[in-house]
Amino acid sequence: MLKAELRKKYTLKRKALSSDEAFLLSEKIFENFISYFQPKELEKVHIFIPIPVKKEIDTQIFIHYFLSHNIRVFVPKIAEDKLINIEIFEDTVFKVNNWGISEPVSNNDSVEDHFSYVITPLLYCDGKGNRVGYGKGFYDGFFRNISSETKKIGVNYFAPDEIIDDVWENDISLDYLVTPTEVLSFFSGWE
Repeated sequence: MLKAELRKKYTLKRKALSSDEAFLLSEKIFENFISYFQPKELEKVHIFIPIPVKKEIDTQIFIHYFLSHNIRVFVPKIAEDKLINIEIFEDTVFKVNNWGISEPVSNNDSVEDHFSYVITPLLYCDGKGNRVGYGKGFYDGFFRNISSETKKIGVNYFAPDEIIDDVWENDISLDYLVTPTEVLSFFSGWE
């Protein structure tokens, strides 16, 4: 299926979830992530802040856990059409941007490029780690500039049941996908 079709299909599937369903599924995704990866103190995690109206995975659960366990947290911010990395703390001040995303007020780019994990937003991911996002390409550019040792992890409510037919040369696939029922590794040749 083409990315545009998958984007439309999974946007509708997400909208069909109640707020309670989305939160419960987010909790299961969080539990699977913690159980599988077991993040440790002082590791660095880059994680998106969810857009509530798009019913994205509630990563605030992750962020609260990371901060309370002394795991360093970095979030993306778009500044001058580029994704920058802002390290956040318990007292970081946030403001909602034009896309409805809560972002740190600071534009102080950490220029960090070595993370233990990058937890990535997406609408869909197939069985090879190819993802469908919102089509802006920010994460592909970001992935090109981080350490190759960083684990690129997608989180999604839905299993990868369909193949993405229009994967492009510049697309960078994920290393893992965490769903409410499992963690898939794309290193093992799973299809």
